[in-house]
Amino acid sequence: MRPAHFVWANAWRPIGAAALLSCLSVAFAGCATCSTSQNSYACAGLADAPRELRKVSLPEYVIEPPDVLLIEAVNNLRPAMAPIRAGESLVVQVNRTIPVGQVEDPVSTQFKQINGMYVIGTDGYLNLGPEYGKVLVADLPLEEIQTRVDTHLRQILTSPQVMVTLPSPQNKQFIAGPHLVRMDGTVGLGVYGSVYVTGMTLQQARGAVEQHLSQHIHRPEVSVDVLAYNSKVYYVITDGGGAGEQVYRIPSNGNETVLDAIAGVNGLPTVASKASIWIARPSPEQNCPDQILKVDWKAIAEGAQTMTNYQMLPGDRLYVKASPLITMDTKLAKFTAPFERMLGFTILGNGAVRSIQGKNTNGGF
Repeated sequence: MRPAHFVWANAWRPIGAAALLSCLSVAFAGCATCSTSQNSYACAGLADAPRELRKVSLPEYVIEPPDVLLIEAVNNLRPAMAPIRAGESLVVQVNRTIPVGQVEDPVSTQFKQINGMYVIGTDGYLNLGPEYGKVLVADLPLEEIQTRVDTHLRQILTSPQVMVTLPSPQNKQFIAGPHLVRMDGTVGLGVYGSVYVTGMTLQQARGAVEQHLSQHIHRPEVSVDVLAYNSKVYYVITDGGGAGEQVYRIPSNGNETVLDAIAGVNGLPTVASKASIWIARPSPEQNCPDQILKVDWKAIAEGAQTMTNYQMLPGDRLYVKASPLITMDTKLAKFTAPFERMLGFTILGNGAVRSIQGKNTNGGF
């Protein structure tokens, strides 16, 4: 009687042969389909695609999340009708106040004069001293505050001359520094609110920011530039030969080529097929055929040829396909692995049973 492992081995041979033929047919059929797809989808209009030594400048930059903008305001003067808040200081000067006697003490003399800096209290009143009382001025523009102070003092004085000024006409918050474009498409400007800038060019964004700040700043002038180009990227996708794919997201600076993209992922993976590399370029039209740019890696790397060393544009997918033999081996391993485990378990169980029954050829227990 044959040992069990010989019986299972003979039974496995036809199954393994059939599996091998099946995997070979699937692997080579897949490669043929890929090649046909690339040839049929290649667009004639891509023959003039930009490449090394023939690069093009990208269109005017369009702002999108999560770009980082550098926004700086040239001036920070508050407008004439801006309200004066509690806690701010005002310079109040009044002529023709209460006459000062020759024998009065210095404190009484100071109380009768109005010429200095006064702070608006938290209750909103401007305290002019015990001789003149308080005036409610909070949240009013400077011109209205002067009118109120003048009206109040005319109840005490005869024809007073009043002048109210701001010691510092600057706003409390200055606009300067990096500003992240948020998910809702806006940039935050602190106490001045937020402005929608997504989809705009830098010039358009500057106009939008200036228009918004005109409510808080007198004739605002701002400069807007891009500090971090985070929204424009391209992708390098490497095929794992039947074991998944790896995707690398690389920021675009507008000057990269295929060689730069491969260098950005530390070269080709060990399972890569140098003959199966291409760029898939997205089309604005939904029903347009796939735009495929085939890459001759050997010519680029070994011969410094520029014909297929294309310029990488934002949104491009550089696909590196695995070797067909690697893919076939992986698929075959996936197919045979369950049977190998079953066979190994059966052989192990058979050996254990023979050992228990005392039929172990090495002497038993």
